[in-house]
This record gives sequence, C-alpha cells and structure tokens, in this order.
Amino acid sequence: MEAAERARLEAAAKEIRKKTIDTIGFLGVGHIGGALSIVEVLACLYYKEMKTDPKAPRDPERDRLVLSKGHAGPALYSTLALKGFFPVEWLHTLNKGGTNLPSHCDRNKTPGIDMTTGSLGQGISAACGIALANKIDRKPVYTFAIVGDGESDEGEVWEAAMFAGHYGLDRLIAFTDANKLQIDGPTSEIMSVDGRPENGGPGGGSDLVAKYRAFGWNAERVDGHNVEAICAAIEAAKARASNPGRAAGTHAASGGGRPTMIVLDTIKGKGANFCEGMLGNHNMNFDYETAKKAIEALG
Repeated sequence: MEAAERARLEAAAKEIRKKTIDTIGFLGVGHIGGALSIVEVLACLYYKEMKTDPKAPRDPERDRLVLSKGHAGPALYSTLALKGFFPVEWLHTLNKGGTNLPSHCDRNKTPGIDMTTGSLGQGISAACGIALANKIDRKPVYTFAIVGDGESDEGEVWEAAMFAGHYGLDRLIAFTDANKLQIDGPTSEIMSVDGRPENGGPGGGSDLVAKYRAFGWNAERVDGHNVEAICAAIEAAKARASNPGRAAGTHAASGGGRPTMIVLDTIKGKGANFCEGMLGNHNMNFDYETAKKAIEALG
C-alpha cells in the first residue's frame, strides 16, 4: 500500500472514531467499546474495498455489509454519515424517539444498512443467505460480515460457518472482532472460543483461525487496527474468489471456493482514553464533556 493511501485510510478511521465517540457521548450512554474496536475495518471497507453508492443505497449490484454485532451500530452510522448516506446531523438522534438510528442496526430505518441485526449470532447466518442468493443470481458482488468474539459463543455462528464452507461461498468475507472482552468479562473466562495461550486458553490449535479452517474456510489473523494489514487480507480474499458463475450447489469439497474469515486482533474501546481496554466498556454511561475531551486527545 502506498504511504498516501495508508494515510488517507488512517485519517478516515480517525474521523469515524471521533464521530462515534461524539455520537454516543451526546446521548450519554451506549456500546462504546465494541463500536470503537471495529473502526479500522469500517474505514477499509467503505473507503477502499466495498462497492457502494450513497445515492443508490439499494443498488442490487452493490457489495453488502452485515454487522452481526449490531450493537456496534454507532460506528457504522458514523461511517455512513461521513460517506453521505444520510445527514451527519442525524447522529445526534441516536436511540431517541422517532430516530432513524436505533441502538441496533435496522435496514428499514437507516439508508446504507443492509441487514437488521442485534440478536447475536443471527447476522452471520443472514450474510450466508445473502451470499448464496447472489451466487445463485451469478452476481459478482461481495458480502462482508463482522462478528464479535463474544458473539461467537452462539452456536448459530458455527452452523453458519458450516453452511458457508459447504456451499463454497467464496464471495463471503467475514471478520471476527477479537477484542477479548464481552459483556460479562474477558472472553478467556466466559467462553474461550479463541483459545490461544495469550488469551487465557489452552492453545494447541484451538484458536479461531484453526476453527474456521476446520469448517472449510480460508482464515488468517491480522492486527485489527492496521489498515494496511486489513486491506491486504481483504484483497487476498478477493483474489482467491473463484468464478462467480459456477453452479450454486457446488461446495468446497467438490471443487468450489472457500469463504474467508479474517480474525482482527483489536482493543475494545480503542482510542477513547476514558475506557480503552477496560472491563465495563461494553455499554457505559459517560457525559458529553468526557466525549469532547477524548476527541480532542485524538488530535
């Protein structure tokens, strides 16, 4: 990646992070931790990798994003507003009466939202359905999905993983936000799905990359706050995607392609100096003055 491109994406990520802190701070409460840990991947998707058009948010030829961890909606709303899908002024209506920006994403209310999410685990299943439908229709578009590591406690995530591998959904590119914290505490204590020793698990091949590979996916782990590493992983996944015109019933075992899982090592609450990496930042109260100080500290 050229230095200028990296700087552009890093600047976009900073603006998304600032808007997200401002949005939740203006309301006074929200899912700040898990919203801030996905900022860099959103910058890569909407500022480089996804085919989208703010003037035509329902374009059937667009790429789709399913934010399975729908409580991180404020980060996605900030991204969409900055890209022009709706007025930036909407951000200060987050989760208020009559808003188009509910706490969890709703495709019927917000331009640019491709799937209603929030019941954890269900979004990745929806992404599989979207990817399969586009494959049947022979549309050369990509479906992206973002799943949480705490969310991955849900069995439905692994049913979807099995489904995507079986049907060779090579234009499905998913991310696990491995920020190592969930609502009740560290994932290593609650349910160690990413069981590397450094995460408090036993290691021995039990980490998320090994799990997804066992389900027939291509999988790798990258620094989730490094835009260059994220984009490189996405572009490698796109390069592997096979001819979208093959029969919809073929799957990886019979010569079809493989979906991709990119595990993002992240820090929950990244960039907010009052809560970065802290227990309890899943959903927290903080006042607007705190938000403004944190934004100022970002420069």
